Amino acid sequence: MNGKSNAQHPWRVLDPKFRHHAGKYVFQCVAAMVAIFLTLTLLDAVKQTVLVAALGASSFIVFTMPRRERSKARYLIGGYAVSIAVGILFSFLNTASTGLSPALFGVSQSIAFAAMATGIAMFLMVVTDTEHPPAAGLALGFVLNEWDLLTIAVVIVGICAICAIKGLCRSSLMDLI
Repeated sequence: MNGKSNAQHPWRVLDPKFRHHAGKYVFQCVAAMVAIFLTLTLLDAVKQTVLVAALGASSFIVFTMPRRERSKARYLIGGYAVSIAVGILFSFLNTASTGLSPALFGVSQSIAFAAMATGIAMFLMVVTDTEHPPAAGLALGFVLNEWDLLTIAVVIVGICAICAIKGLCRSSLMDLI
């Protein structure tokens, strides 16, 4: 790009690195697609949209920023573990207290519990050094969506599969962003 910064090329469409690394861009996006495809075949995407969306966002982080600290398994699996636990807890609290409390500020109880679950999951991820932003959506998803033990297993297997695929492809991956 003639040594000019992005500010000097505000209308450029393609990332300057793409021309030299097109194969890696395609490979890494296909790897993410395969990881999500495998997960979606196990998890009902229609009923579990929030949970599937979290896995999609995690795939984006893992396969576009594979060399960054936050795409390591500690953050992915740790963040998911925290959010699953918090989401399940608040799902049970929501179910157990149905009909016991009036709407808070005109907001339904489920929304209040989902918001609390998300905030507490975020707090616990930060204090345990397992921050993974897409995982925060899981806590919310467990409160607002129906789920069962298979859902938990598929989400755990899904994030582990994403980590495993990344590990298998490690030598071929580069940071795309």
